[in-house]
Amino acid sequence: MNFEEAKKRILQLTGEIRYHNNLYYNQDAPEIEDYEYDALTRELKSLEKEFPELISPDSPTQTVGGNANTLFSPVVHSVKMESLQDVFSLDELRDFDGRIDKTRTVYSVEPKIDGLSVSLEYSSGKLVRGSTRGDGVTGEDVTSNILQIASVPRHIDFDGELEVRGEVYMPRDSFIKLVERQEILGEKPAKNPRNAAAGTLRQKNSAVVKERGLAIFIFNIQRIEGKEFRSHIKSLDFLASLGFSVLPSYKSCSDIESVIEEIERIGNTRGELDFDIDGAVVKVDNLDYRTELGSTAKFPKWAVAFKYPPEEKETILRDIEINVGRTGALTPTAVFDPVELAGTTVSRAVLHNEDFINEKQIGIGDTIVVRKAGEIIPEVVAVSRHAADSAIFKMPDVCPSCGAPVFREEGEAVIHCTNAECPAQILRHLIHFTSRDAMDIEGLGPAMLEQLLGAGLIKNIVDIYKLDFEAVKRLDRVGEKSADNLRNAIEKSKSNDLSKLITALGIRHIGAGAAKLLTDNYQSIDEITAASREDLESIPGFGSVLAESAVEFFSLDETREMISELKACGVNTESTRQTADDRFAGLTFVLTGTLPTYTRSAAAEIIESHGGKVSSSVSKKTDYVLAGEEAGSKLDKANALGVKVIDEQQFKEMIE
Repeated sequence: MNFEEAKKRILQLTGEIRYHNNLYYNQDAPEIEDYEYDALTRELKSLEKEFPELISPDSPTQTVGGNANTLFSPVVHSVKMESLQDVFSLDELRDFDGRIDKTRTVYSVEPKIDGLSVSLEYSSGKLVRGSTRGDGVTGEDVTSNILQIASVPRHIDFDGELEVRGEVYMPRDSFIKLVERQEILGEKPAKNPRNAAAGTLRQKNSAVVKERGLAIFIFNIQRIEGKEFRSHIKSLDFLASLGFSVLPSYKSCSDIESVIEEIERIGNTRGELDFDIDGAVVKVDNLDYRTELGSTAKFPKWAVAFKYPPEEKETILRDIEINVGRTGALTPTAVFDPVELAGTTVSRAVLHNEDFINEKQIGIGDTIVVRKAGEIIPEVVAVSRHAADSAIFKMPDVCPSCGAPVFREEGEAVIHCTNAECPAQILRHLIHFTSRDAMDIEGLGPAMLEQLLGAGLIKNIVDIYKLDFEAVKRLDRVGEKSADNLRNAIEKSKSNDLSKLITALGIRHIGAGAAKLLTDNYQSIDEITAASREDLESIPGFGSVLAESAVEFFSLDETREMISELKACGVNTESTRQTADDRFAGLTFVLTGTLPTYTRSAAAEIIESHGGKVSSSVSKKTDYVLAGEEAGSKLDKANALGVKVIDEQQFKEMIE
C-alpha cells in the first residue's frame, strides 16, 4: 500500500472507529461485536506503524473512546483513568514481556471484567463520590446510582483519602431476568450484560438501578493518603480486608510462561462464571517500576489486556422453530446438533428475522457456523456449506400460536401477529391494558398479572372483569384487604372514558393521543368500528397509517367478540369527555417533571377539557411548558427556545 492509499484508508478507519466508539461508550448500543471492532483497531495501528507521519493526536489509537454524559455533572479525575493496550496473540504478549526488565518483574494476572469502569472516592471512611471513566480525564457523577449497588461499601475502616477503580457489571442471572422483563413489556432487549450495565448506571431513576442487581469488582487503588504500597497484589489484599469486592482471582506469576498458563486457565473457566469477561489483564506488580515505565498518550506501558478470540464451531441445522414473543413478533430460532462453546453445550440460536435468514441464505440441513456473542447468547455467524436439497427458509403467513394472519410493515424487519388475543402475547397486552395511561387499574401490575395468569384465573383482558375474588384471596401474599382494593380498582376502571379503553386495547401505532383524536370525532366504540378507512383518514392529524391500523384491528372477529364481552361486563364504550370551555383553544402544552398535586395525566385531561392540546416534545410552536420537580431536557429546550415555562400554581390560576 502506497502513502496516498494508506492516508485514505486511515481516514476511513478513523471515521468507522469513532462511530463505533460513540455507540459503545456513549449510547450503550454497539452494532458490531468486540472482535470486529478489534480488527478495525488493529488495522489502523498497523498502518500508523508503517506510516507514522500519518498519526494524528486525536486518532482513536491515541485517545479513549468515551465522553462525559451531559445528563450528569462532570467529574475531572485526579488520576487519569487509562485504558489498556490489547494483544491478541501469544507472540504479541511475548513482545510485551520483552520490553520489561526481567530482574524486576513479577506479574499480576487477572480476569478482565466486561463492564463499565468507575471511580469510587472515600473520605474519612465514607463514600463521597462515584463517577464513570468518560474519556479518562472527565467522567460523570453517578453517586446516587452507585449507592444502589449492594456490593459497594458505604463505609470502610480507613481514615485517610482513598480512591479506587472498579468495574460495574451485570451478573448473568440479572441480565437474563432483565431481558425477560423487557420482552414482556415490549421493549427492545439489551444486547449483552456490558451494555445493560452501562445503560443501567446512567439511569436518572436510581430505583431502576437497584432493581436490576448490578455488582462491582474493584481492581486498583488510584490514590491513597496515609498508607504506601509497593506491590499491586498486596494493595488488592488490603482492599479486600476493608470489605471491597475485589477481583475474584489475581495471581502472581514470575515469568511469561506461567503468565500464559494462567491466561489459559482463566479462558477455560469462562463458561463457569456468573459474569462476563472479555480477556485477561497482565500487569507489572512492582508499583515503583510502573512509575518508571510510565505511559503513552493512551496506554500504560506496564500492562496489557490479552483478548480471547471468539470460539466458533460448525454444526448441522436440523430445524427452524418460530416463536411468538409477547409483543406479537415472530422470531425464528435455529435448532442444531449440540456443540460445546465457551464451556457450555448449546443447540439453539436466535435467527432474528426474515432479512437475517435471506442475507445468510440459511436453509434446514445446511452446515452453519455458530458462536457465543458476549460469551452468553449463541448466534449463527454464517452458512459454511449448503445441503444438496437446501432451500432458503420462508417465514409463515399465519401465526403458529393462534393461526391469525401475520403482517410486516414497510421499513420494518419484524413480522407480527395481527391477533390482539394471541395467547403468546397476552401478558404484554394485560400489562399495557392495566397501565396508568390505559385503564389505570391500581394494584394490577406485572407481578400480580403473572400470578393471576399462572393460577389460571385470567386468560385475556375480559377475564379481568370476571375475576373470582375468593380465589384471588387464596393466592400467595394476597390478603382480603388487597383483594378488596383490587376489586374496587377494577370496578372503577369500568367508568373510564372511551379514549382510555381505545388506548388500552393496544392497537398498533395508536397511543393515547391518537385514541383521543378518535373519541373527539366518534362518540362510541361502535361508531369507530363502523368507520371506513377513508372516514378515519379525514380526521385532522390521524393519517393513513393510523387509519389502516384501526380498520384492520376492528375488522377482526376476535376484536368484535372481545368488545361485546367487555360491554356485557359493564365496561364503558362511549365517550364521556366534556369540554368545560375553550380557553386553551389553539394552545399547545408540554408537561415535564413531577407536579406537587396533579399527575401529568390529570393535568393533560384538564388542558384538553379546556380545548388545549398536549404534546410530548418542545418546539417553537409550543405555547407553555408546565414544569414540576426534576424537569429534564424538555425544560432546558424550552428555555433555549424562549417558550414560556409555568409551574403548577400558575397553571391552577389559569384554570380557576
